[in-house]
Amino acid sequence: VFKYALLLALSTSIKTFAQENFLTPSNTKIDKQFVKNESYEMTWFMLKDTIKIEIGKVFTDIKKKKKEILITTTVNMNRSTSKWVDSTIVKAKNLAPIYHSSFNQQRDMVLNFGKKVTGYYSNKKTGEKTIISETTKQPYFDSNFYPQLIRWLPLNDYYSAVISIFDYNPHAKTGVISATIKNVQKTSINLNGEKKQVWKIQTTDEISNNSVVSTYYLDYKTRKLLKQDIDANGRKMVMLLNE
Repeated sequence: VFKYALLLALSTSIKTFAQENFLTPSNTKIDKQFVKNESYEMTWFMLKDTIKIEIGKVFTDIKKKKKEILITTTVNMNRSTSKWVDSTIVKAKNLAPIYHSSFNQQRDMVLNFGKKVTGYYSNKKTGEKTIISETTKQPYFDSNFYPQLIRWLPLNDYYSAVISIFDYNPHAKTGVISATIKNVQKTSINLNGEKKQVWKIQTTDEISNNSVVSTYYLDYKTRKLLKQDIDANGRKMVMLLNE
């Protein structure tokens, strides 16, 4: 009897833990002190052996309003004459998605989130325009938003979670998929000769079939993104904050 009672208790605990760590706008708690107006720029490098090759810069602007949070990301690639601009709007009360747009020299995309996800995807190379109308059956975050969400979570050592996200990609999976926070630990790194206490957070997602691993290094006290490592099937890149 004791053995079965113990198994039942363990099973219940595991289920409760899983529910607490499957994140959606309806159940996610954040530390609101970190949600604020801010702007920052990162330099993007490709790593080849021991050589760092600069390939572009990424500028992020966050505007917190009473009912909405607007995040705009502008990517300037060194060998491109046009910018890549992504805009994401989420509800301030629960971070549920409202709007997402992405414009670059290859394609334009607009998503409006509601009972259905509506919008369009325009391929600039072929001239083909696809009208989007996707029905979803579960709550989710915008896939473009979850890297910011990670900065605002109540982190602790060995924290892990699965994040429900929506992503549209005509060449891959479309709909509600997941991103995974695989591991969190407090550690220290050296940046520009200075030792920094950080949260080191390893993530992956179904956008890449979990083949791309991104590791974020957040300032332990401020949650400022100091560094991001990207391992994409053996290709290694790094982004460093310009301070």
